[in-house]
Amino acid sequence: MSSGNEKLGEISDACVGTIDAAASTDSRFPIPDSRHHCPALLVSAPASGQGKTSVTAAIARWHARQGRRVRVFKTGPDFLDPMVLERASGHPAGCHPAYQLDLWMCGEQDVRARLHAAAGEADLILIEGVMGLFDGTPSSADLAEGLGVPVLAVIDGSAMAQTFGALATGLARYRDGLRVYGVAANRIGSAYHAQLLRESLPADLRWLGALPRDPGLALPERHLGLVAASELGDLDARLDALADAWGQHADAELPPPVAFAAAEAEPVPAQLQGVRIAIARDAAFCFLYPANLDLLRAAGAELKFFSPLAGDGLPDCDAAWLPGGYPELHLSALAGNHALREDLHAHRDAGKPLLAECGGLLYALDSLTDRDGERAAMAGLLPGHAVMQTRMAALGLQSVELPEGRLRGHTFHYARAEIGAAAIAESVNPNGGPSREAVYRDRRMSASFVHFYFPSNPVAALKLLQP
Repeated sequence: MSSGNEKLGEISDACVGTIDAAASTDSRFPIPDSRHHCPALLVSAPASGQGKTSVTAAIARWHARQGRRVRVFKTGPDFLDPMVLERASGHPAGCHPAYQLDLWMCGEQDVRARLHAAAGEADLILIEGVMGLFDGTPSSADLAEGLGVPVLAVIDGSAMAQTFGALATGLARYRDGLRVYGVAANRIGSAYHAQLLRESLPADLRWLGALPRDPGLALPERHLGLVAASELGDLDARLDALADAWGQHADAELPPPVAFAAAEAEPVPAQLQGVRIAIARDAAFCFLYPANLDLLRAAGAELKFFSPLAGDGLPDCDAAWLPGGYPELHLSALAGNHALREDLHAHRDAGKPLLAECGGLLYALDSLTDRDGERAAMAGLLPGHAVMQTRMAALGLQSVELPEGRLRGHTFHYARAEIGAAAIAESVNPNGGPSREAVYRDRRMSASFVHFYFPSNPVAALKLLQP
């Protein structure tokens, strides 16, 4: 037997349906449109190394200099490209980070919520893809098709002419439902070369621009990808030069607007009210998802950043986080920070939460050896030693079942580690890939090569750092 409230709900639902039906034919009953409309492009390519980041940065800086509000995102779990793209978009540091978008790691709800928010305030949204357009599961094409975002295909034209058009046509026709809006050429040799490439395109693919073959425009790289933006003192000059070069061949028309539907992000419980979290942040510990920091603040935490490279000790805190980065490039400075080593031992021994991820895990070991064979003592929080290899050791998305709950993230490193401790969990790759990472625990210290994406399970992530 139905209660009165249940019956009222049924009547209310019926009334809503009636109003919606009437609104479809009667302007007296308008349906509120919660979508935000904004021109958008997903910048992809046939493969890695074609110049996606350079082209995305050039477009972002070019439009920003014309007074447009540009928001930039990065497909996949990458840390380094977003640092450059955030600077390219022209916003003050930290104002509008370049968030990661990954349908598996972040989840579709998280992706849609971030894009809907951006579309409500931006004049242009750019999403840099990952690898080639159709590579990986989920791929850049999956993201573009699922969200209805048109694709800009970047093709390295340095060693071709009319074949440029054939390659562009193949990308555009490979999958039904995916819209390739236009094409850009990278590493052109001259204006005439650009003309040949442009004329090779079929009529339904727009020519959107080009960048020249100029080593001076290249963004510096190292073994994990681009050099971090904070290490490039001339980054803004490089970005301005890219924008100038882009302007020589650019299509000045904005791409078509995309309707981004409203979505609610996963709610964040206020579990960390008044909790002080010390977070290492400098050139050795620079791999921090902006979404993770947002979540900690939303949970009520006070974030206290410190620099191990500058000789900082551990600030007064209730929990600590050693994120990933490049400890192998700063062995001497880290080995010489004895105060921090003592502080971290006291922190762990007191049973306070400590999270060490990838580079943070390497620093937590007894010692670390770089590619040149130089070995240095690290913090000694976890028994073991690691050596940096010239070959990649692990790569891929990761899921981990922790006592606190399941967290998603990814792994990407060149280190081979021998650790004398038992693992409490082991990650798995959702696509069946070979990379698996152990998770180690000593009291409230958790350490792993996995970079966790906190919004994938806010409750579990907060428990890791909750006193």
